Amino acid sequence: MKLRAEMPELTGASTWLNSKAITKQQLVGEKPTLIHFWSVSCYLCKEAMPEVNAFRDQYKEELNVIAVHMPRASEDTDLAKIKMIAAEHDITQPIFVDNDMKLTDAFDNQYVPAYYVFDKSGVLRHFQAGGSGMKMLEKRVNRVLDEMRIEKKRS
Repeated sequence: MKLRAEMPELTGASTWLNSKAITKQQLVGEKPTLIHFWSVSCYLCKEAMPEVNAFRDQYKEELNVIAVHMPRASEDTDLAKIKMIAAEHDITQPIFVDNDMKLTDAFDNQYVPAYYVFDKSGVLRHFQAGGSGMKMLEKRVNRVLDEMRIEKKRS
């Protein structure tokens, strides 16, 4: 996915965990959105999850956070295992279970963990992959949030 691209529709989930299905229309216009891809078989994902969770909690009033479970092997599609790992790692945000790789394909995503930051109008402003770099992610999210705060003051 290229920077400045529109957020894809959030369709094709095998199921949603921690939430009813969420649509792009529910997210766009409200506040910026962080969509992060992870997998039960990804060591780096599990290692990064405490930072992602702290980030989610710190920005909960200003930022939508959606997790996308992207299987890397057929064993990763076991819903009971996904639920167990999500609970073990305190993934309380909505989880789009992408066993058919529909959202993964729409994002043209090949990595876990991967992080996509969309501004409140649903435009991709930052992409990052890998287990480290939360400082860079936070910097980019804050840039998008600052723009939104400035816009609110003007209106």
